[in-house]
Amino acid sequence: MPSQTGGLLAGTADVSVDGTTYMVTGDFKYKSGNKKRETLGGMDRIHGYKETPSAPFIAFNLRDWGGLVVGDINNWTDVTCVARLANGKTVIGSAMWAVEEQEVDSTEAKFDVRLEGTDDSVTEVTTS
Repeated sequence: MPSQTGGLLAGTADVSVDGTTYMVTGDFKYKSGNKKRETLGGMDRIHGYKETPSAPFIAFNLRDWGGLVVGDINNWTDVTCVARLANGKTVIGSAMWAVEEQEVDSTEAKFDVRLEGTDDSVTEVTTS
């Protein structure tokens, strides 16, 4: 069981892609697992489950600023994403690609980015 230290656990993320650091506005999310399971129920009882592949991902919002060409992000393929989280964990995505078009909200100068990869492309490095 993890110890309760009362230390910082959430709230910040420092993200770089291929060595370039970007301004993250929020909503950092990731999934390192690569399986999706669904329960298979019959009319009489639960029969079991099915398992299908599911792409690991790293997703976040970025700030649009004057020196950034948002269209270049749509061309990201085979990139490495490194995120350092408030809890001390480092999340690393290798050989990833951008999967959605980037639509900028000019009111807040931000947009969503989602990177996906193959079965073992997202790893978590813990502090202990």
